[in-house]
Amino acid sequence: MPEQEMNQVPYEFYTQKRWENWLGRARESGFQIKESEEEAGKESAIFVNMVDDVILACLKVTARFDKGMLSKEKSLEILAEIRDIVLSEVEPISEDINLMIDSIQTSLMGVIVAFECYILGDYDEEADIVEIVKSAIEAESSDNLELALDYTAQCGALVLKGKSLPEEVMADLPYGIVAEWLDGIDSISAAMVGSDSYKEFDEEDEEDIV
Repeated sequence: MPEQEMNQVPYEFYTQKRWENWLGRARESGFQIKESEEEAGKESAIFVNMVDDVILACLKVTARFDKGMLSKEKSLEILAEIRDIVLSEVEPISEDINLMIDSIQTSLMGVIVAFECYILGDYDEEADIVEIVKSAIEAESSDNLELALDYTAQCGALVLKGKSLPEEVMADLPYGIVAEWLDGIDSISAAMVGSDSYKEFDEEDEEDIV
């Protein structure tokens, strides 16, 4: 397929308007951190959905990359555009909502680097995902966050390739930035199991703005 034809994208995978609409929903939710997990779970669903929506957009990019419909360069360009939208500074809303948005932006950092790593092919398909998680945690404990992020990206690429993050490893993660990044990777895994609609190439659904 000619490169020019390969990179013709008839719609935007993710838009500033889409992100701002999610932020508007978060603002209107009046979310407050609750002691009760049941209450917190119901009210925090908006933030889970925000992350899932970004992941779905990224999955649509990789699905088209895998099909040869997008080049490596174009795929990375689209991911960079998504990164710029969702990781940009958000105007303060309330203390609790600000904390949640900060947390999901940290998770989304893990998400974006995972997709970039997958597109670049900058990972070993035969690598042990458990060992890579351990290496990420060790790097964080040594204050080498750049290396920790690189290991996180490799974990995410392996998940996109079909591997799973072991539950026992995720359950024992020490609190920290790697745990938040890996939470984003775990969300990728859940999204892939939950639906394969991102593999469908119908442009109409991408035009629906939440």
